[in-house]
Amino acid sequence: MATTTHTVTNQAPPLVGYDVFRSDRVLAEAVERHLDPGLLDEALGELSTLGTSAGSAQAQEWGAQANAYPPVLRTHDRYGNRIDEVDFHPAWHRLLGHAVTNGLTDAWGRPGGHVRRAAGFLVWTQAEPGHGCPLSMTHAAVPALRADPELAAFWEPKLTSQVYQGEELAAPAAKTGVLFGMGMTEKQGGSDVRANTTEAVPLAADGEYALTGHKWFCSAPMSDAFLVLARAPGGLSCFLVPRVLDDGTRNTFRIQRLKDKLGNRSNASGEVEFDGTWARRVGEEGRGVRTIIEMVAATRLDCVLGSAALMRQAVAQAVHHAAYRSAFGGPLIGKPLMRNVLADLALESEAATVLALRLAAAYDADTDGERALLRLAVPAAKYWVTKRAVPVAAEALECLGGNGYVEESGMPRLLREAPLNSIWEGSGNVQALDVLRALGREPAAMDAYLREVGAARGADHRLDGAVKDLLTELADLEGAEGRARRLVERMALVLQGSLLVRYAPSAVADAFCGSRLGGDWGAAFGTLPHTLDLAAVVERARPELPA
Repeated sequence: MATTTHTVTNQAPPLVGYDVFRSDRVLAEAVERHLDPGLLDEALGELSTLGTSAGSAQAQEWGAQANAYPPVLRTHDRYGNRIDEVDFHPAWHRLLGHAVTNGLTDAWGRPGGHVRRAAGFLVWTQAEPGHGCPLSMTHAAVPALRADPELAAFWEPKLTSQVYQGEELAAPAAKTGVLFGMGMTEKQGGSDVRANTTEAVPLAADGEYALTGHKWFCSAPMSDAFLVLARAPGGLSCFLVPRVLDDGTRNTFRIQRLKDKLGNRSNASGEVEFDGTWARRVGEEGRGVRTIIEMVAATRLDCVLGSAALMRQAVAQAVHHAAYRSAFGGPLIGKPLMRNVLADLALESEAATVLALRLAAAYDADTDGERALLRLAVPAAKYWVTKRAVPVAAEALECLGGNGYVEESGMPRLLREAPLNSIWEGSGNVQALDVLRALGREPAAMDAYLREVGAARGADHRLDGAVKDLLTELADLEGAEGRARRLVERMALVLQGSLLVRYAPSAVADAFCGSRLGGDWGAAFGTLPHTLDLAAVVERARPELPA
């Protein structure tokens, strides 16, 4: 008698062979909303092509391989010469190369560049998020380098190039495309960069220095050049450190070890030492933080985008699984309690995506008002959106049950990756304090924020009530540090609510305002009011496979 014990039934097919961009209605709508109509057809075509690549079996395999075979540090060659190189699996170079050739380091100076890049970054990093780090650093180096027009003229075309040459170290002039990293934190200071001890001694030539010291966290240590902070005679200053000097010799850049991290394992983060390392100053002596903060602000937006991408992928996997998996007489997606959980997760994902693309659009607009909005909205969004990634990834994993707990599902990798963006580029407390500084010193930022949330005035009573309560809190900032997290959380939620009321379907806006702003919500996902149109919210988040 034939046995059927090995026949596989009631398992969801893999979420593969689909267009990550087109199947994300929220992202596609945001791109259409923020881009000039004359740019739209070209941008949608590019993003759909990238989305098809991101959803392919090949890209998913690259992502798995890059994490299964993490980078390896080689401090010396076989003869004992110091080389300080990081070897990556070929899959890493495939992922990073595809990203560069698709313009994910190029946003500055092209029409709609930030919205297009933000959408592409959100799409492509769903295939594998670790390589988003060098993409982000390279993209974000541009505004900092513009503090020195001569440096910007040389490096910017290489930073924004769509040519990938990440597998080789060479003199800067010999390369068409380069990658940048960053070194700010030291072991005695962390986020308190004013405690840095790395010294910069001026050399004979103007603007040239020799650095001596260390960096506790150096992002993307395999890059062609780095922006770092060091203490010059005039105070803490920003410097450009190339890996290879103009004559083709290696700069002194000793990678002491790579970090053994919780997640982000495909990407290298290292501890590096400078010992008479040649550097070129960027900006004025003593103004290093002000110079490099332009890079930090851009990478913070990428932290928001990266967390939005992670949440979208987690929700897509959960909804997809529930659509195909049957239990207790029908598909999970049709069960009221599971539908509540999925809808709650979908709200979090949609709110993150809408906010991230709105901030990218503000970069493109580049007006005084939009720059003022970014001053408050970026750290507030960075604080809140990145923190939501962890519970979203954990709950989405649980939607798959035991299937989600095994590595083959990809969900454990998402969960390990989820805390990263909340820590990188300033942890939650740093973001909250940054918001307080902006509130206290830059009234134009608060005005811009209130104009933005006020655009939805009268559309939802719960949003109006939340704005009123927020204004009461903002009227008295005396001793605000102890309640800064609560205040910044509320600011982020009000901003998300305003955007959803204006742009999302009524079912989404109603559920968000009722739960996040109206207080009809529990401490865990799946506690939305049962009277809402949750089926519509879930269906909106469902990725569609080709017929």
